Amino acid sequence: MRAIVLGLCTAMVLLVRVADAQMPLPAAKPPDGATLFKQQCAVCHTLNLSEPTRQGPPLVKIVGRSAGKAEGFKYSEPLSKADFAWDETRLDAWLTNPQAVIPGATMVYRQAKPETRAAIIAYLKEQN
Repeated sequence: MRAIVLGLCTAMVLLVRVADAQMPLPAAKPPDGATLFKQQCAVCHTLNLSEPTRQGPPLVKIVGRSAGKAEGFKYSEPLSKADFAWDETRLDAWLTNPQAVIPGATMVYRQAKPETRAAIIAYLKEQN
């Protein structure tokens, strides 16, 4: 009798493990733009002019703003000479590789994942 009970218990454990292995896991939800900004950008940048300036310029109303022209921030020489306004395409290129957009730029952050860049840019647009 003991052998039968032990055999049934073993069968149940195996059945549960097989059932668990076949259940698909829910897809991981990618972080939203606000979370990504806080994790990856807020160390150097703010979205509020009332906060003290950090290492990078405030990104308040960055979309549509002239590059290198935030009032009260001292930009590197190459960035201060930039002659364009930030749009989604330029921001995407900048987040991919700032030095490719403006050689000599001092920002070292790079983001290889297009979906992460898109989420951050969408969040910045929402803040405009």
